Amino acid sequence: MSDDNAAIEEGAKKSGILWLTLDRPRLAWHAWHDGAIYLVTGGGEQHLPGLDALDRVHVTLRSKDNGARLVEFDAAVSVVDQAAAPDAVAVLAKERLNAPDSEHLTRRWADDSTVLRLTPER
Repeated sequence: MSDDNAAIEEGAKKSGILWLTLDRPRLAWHAWHDGAIYLVTGGGEQHLPGLDALDRVHVTLRSKDNGARLVEFDAAVSVVDQAAAPDAVAVLAKERLNAPDSEHLTRRWADDSTVLRLTPER
């Protein structure tokens, strides 16, 4: 694993938030799973306008301790078929803090939200 790859994985695992360059810099919570970042948007979840229409997005990971930039990279964006990726959705649901409907969370996501995979470009 290259130093950049290690920094991306470590930063994504240690901090539950990241910055995406969209219409403006947007803060998003996420989960790291199987070599990629997963996040959810829409349906009462975080608002990340236009992300699902992009092929690539610029990502910034910052230190949880002091906010310093750890690493920046471009990532390929893909929509996740939630039924075909139950492990990734389960990991993402575990990271969703203070959900008002935690026992029905993944069902709501399947009905109303989009789960996205951001694969760091190496």
